Amino acid sequence: MFRWLLRPLDRYVLREWSKIFFGTALGFPLIITIFDLTDNLDKYLQRSLSRQDIALSYVYWFPESMLLVMPAAVLFATVFSIGALTRHSEITAAKASGLSFHRLVFPIVIGSALASGGALLLSEYVPAANKRRSEILQESRYTTGNERYNFAFAAERGRVYRATLLNVERGYLEGVEVERKGREGDPTYPTWIVSARNARFGKDTGWTIREGSLHVVPDRGRNVAFVFDSLRDRTMGESPRDLMASPKAPADMGYDDLGRFIAALERSGSDVNKLRVDRALKIAVPIACFIIAFFGMPLATSNQRGGAAYGIGISLGTTIVFLIMIQLTRAVGGQGGLSPEMAAWVPNIVFGVLGLLMFVRVRT
Repeated sequence: MFRWLLRPLDRYVLREWSKIFFGTALGFPLIITIFDLTDNLDKYLQRSLSRQDIALSYVYWFPESMLLVMPAAVLFATVFSIGALTRHSEITAAKASGLSFHRLVFPIVIGSALASGGALLLSEYVPAANKRRSEILQESRYTTGNERYNFAFAAERGRVYRATLLNVERGYLEGVEVERKGREGDPTYPTWIVSARNARFGKDTGWTIREGSLHVVPDRGRNVAFVFDSLRDRTMGESPRDLMASPKAPADMGYDDLGRFIAALERSGSDVNKLRVDRALKIAVPIACFIIAFFGMPLATSNQRGGAAYGIGISLGTTIVFLIMIQLTRAVGGQGGLSPEMAAWVPNIVFGVLGLLMFVRVRT
């Protein structure tokens, strides 16, 4: 499709940019994988995992690693591709033929936008890949302890469990709340919430929830409530030991699942500012792939003397500053100094404004 939209020079610029982008986006995760494997190989071998399982676990880890480095990959590709055009006087030749700098880098803008879209899609696939990796590495089998207090557990099918006490040995939950998110616009699949005094687990029967109420919350119409002595939830298939697994990290939940998890914690009175920042970052970080390109393009035009070392310095320096800003604003948002959503977007706003100011001032 783009072949009909872009000129031969546009395709050349996009091709050079893409080579560096994919080389960085695929190469950096491989380096991270090597370091992680070196640190954890003994632990995996002690679990009697086969070489095939260990290798497969890193295949499922690759999407998350790639997502983490995509903004840096866009920046490296932008700086090095434009730097090469500058050093080889190709930008000067393009200007002499009547093509402005802004028009010349238009293919890079397209590539950065596609990278942002790819990062958004990848961020929704990562939780499923992480879950599969945890299963392969048998993470749930190596949890310790028999009790857990005041926790929320993000389950499958849009479910969130909350309890004040879990005792694995007795198969017992106390202060139970189960929420199932419905489908918007589907009256046959409404949202419902179960609140109960306790629940007990049987190997053959699963969880039996006792002394509670079921609230059905449809999109339209009145809410309906039922009081029950006991209720058996056949979809609640997690065993007590499964519920002892470490809480899912925000990276292990999709945008909607994390939203439901936050809502469950809010009802229990927990502070969810940090989780709200993490949820907003699921959108802000992929969009940064597009924004950071405008910051890198003007800087790369002064790259002809420094060469590769200068490009690496700019890219690494900018990436480090960007990551530090994310951590700082995340901490501020988590403590309530800024609204969580604003805290997640501050780095993008700062880099976007500075990048656009430098971009429009580049000599065309």
